[in-house]
Amino acid sequence: MGKVLTYERFPARIVWLTGIFSTVIYFLGAYIMLQPGWIALALYLVYILFLEYRLLSKHCVNCYYWGEICAFGKGRVSSWFFRKGEISKFCAKEFTWKDMIPDLLVSLTPLITGVVFLIINFNIILLMAILLLIGLSTAGNGFIRGSLACKYCKQRELGCLAEKLFNKTDE
Repeated sequence: MGKVLTYERFPARIVWLTGIFSTVIYFLGAYIMLQPGWIALALYLVYILFLEYRLLSKHCVNCYYWGEICAFGKGRVSSWFFRKGEISKFCAKEFTWKDMIPDLLVSLTPLITGVVFLIINFNIILLMAILLLIGLSTAGNGFIRGSLACKYCKQRELGCLAEKLFNKTDE
């Protein structure tokens, strides 16, 4: 099998699709988190903003795509707010499943909250939101990352913590 092409700049169609995909996950989570009230929704949205800030300021600055268009468009956005780091720092530390917990909570918190509210007061719209969130967070995320983003990522070739975690091979 030949070498897979990587993008210097990802095509706009991929950036748009990944942006819409993430936005739908955030909106579904926000809808579900609105069930307990506005405070829960506000805390959820602040948490998402914190995670995006952390990504742009700590990870994207050291990525090959800083200032360029990555699959998620965040390399360009990071360059608007933060100075370029060093690509060598992108994989400087080991990345474990424990490091993924904050990102997993973006979906897990609304899922757990939604199930609790379904038990208290069944609502078909809430059920549909939960099922859609599950589908997007699992199979949808796998498709986006496996078929559209990571597969063509130049940083993956240079060294990527997520690539090392998800694609461990027995040596």
